[in-house]
Amino acid sequence: MHDPLSEFITLLQPRTVFAKRISGAGRWGVRYSRFDQPSFAAVLEGSCRLAVEGHRALTLEAGDFVLLPSTPGFTMSGFEPVQPERIDPKLLSTPNGEVRHGTRGGRPDVRLLGGYFVFGSPDHALLVSLLPGLLHVRGVERLTMFVRLVAEEASERRAGRELVLARLVEILLIEALRGATAEDAPTGLLRGLADARIAPALRQMHAHLARSWTVPQLAKAAALSRSTFFERFTRNVGMPPMEYLLAFRMAVAKDLLRRRELGIEEVAERVGYGSASTFSTAFSRYVGEPPGRYARAQ
Repeated sequence: MHDPLSEFITLLQPRTVFAKRISGAGRWGVRYSRFDQPSFAAVLEGSCRLAVEGHRALTLEAGDFVLLPSTPGFTMSGFEPVQPERIDPKLLSTPNGEVRHGTRGGRPDVRLLGGYFVFGSPDHALLVSLLPGLLHVRGVERLTMFVRLVAEEASERRAGRELVLARLVEILLIEALRGATAEDAPTGLLRGLADARIAPALRQMHAHLARSWTVPQLAKAAALSRSTFFERFTRNVGMPPMEYLLAFRMAVAKDLLRRRELGIEEVAERVGYGSASTFSTAFSRYVGEPPGRYARAQ
């Protein structure tokens, strides 16, 4: 059976840029400005407070994992009132060793592994919009293990490093999304996959991307009436079914064109268009340039 979540992660093309150890003790607080790249943290010991713009404040404890697919501004601190130090992550230098906030020396109140990575896909904004803005997963040891592996691999310059990091981050993202409570997720892919009626339609779309789908056909896969399916899909996923299908087809088409392994006719066939001319017209309207020019530019 096709797995839409795995396909999304693959299309996002995540790769690690930076990972570090962070600790805090006493009165401390840091305020990071908006970053827009995906970031993550795993709490190794102790606890701290995290306040992310647009979300309620959280208390993070040992064993917790946090993922921000498109990092807005946030504050991380201890539990004593403090004026946080302002940090612009885009200007931050890469430190050696552990970053300590607050009281220097001695046992910290909290110790974390944190970092950020980038998405290689030019469609990452659309794809990320289908994921929760904040994932907070508690008590999943596998996540902490993968974060440790990412940190170790990122800190060394061994052969095959980039490939290993890319695969580790893919697994890390999937594990994080698995561990999230999908039923309580905001509008997006996770919420759609958590809906027992919408999930079969999503899987059918991904499994048979080249099929000439219609809303009635997808509604039948969901065992719902056309109008009920359309409303329920839009409410859960955040966009109408045919708009979602078009967006995913174009994301796959861009990926295939960037690889330059297939001709335009073959790409058109893969993503559900009967001819290269029909595909070129749809692609140009959606992307703003013909597929041939897009492939050459990539």
